[in-house]
Amino acid sequence: MPERMKPYVPSCVLLLLIAYLGVQALTGERGLLGGGEREAMLLRREAQLARILEERRDLEVRVRYLRTDSLSRDLLEERARAVLGFADPRDYVIRVSHPASDRARAANS
Repeated sequence: MPERMKPYVPSCVLLLLIAYLGVQALTGERGLLGGGEREAMLLRREAQLARILEERRDLEVRVRYLRTDSLSRDLLEERARAVLGFADPRDYVIRVSHPASDRARAANS
């Protein structure tokens, strides 16, 4: 490197560092131009949280009815039938045919 350029090397390095940091401040993951993406992700996560909280409330109600102090016969019977696969002789059972892809998947498992 020529002797005349040595005094400018630190300035050039500092200028390149400032340029890099400036570009990152604008376009980086948390940069100024990425705010729209963060807002969209926040909205998706809030909707997901609301859905999960609703599921939790529903499950808490169902669990409350399955406890021994407030046992619901109907809910207990429903769960037993779903788990065991039984039906009461007075029940109406409607069979739904599965598409070909579901049949193939069931045959493979």
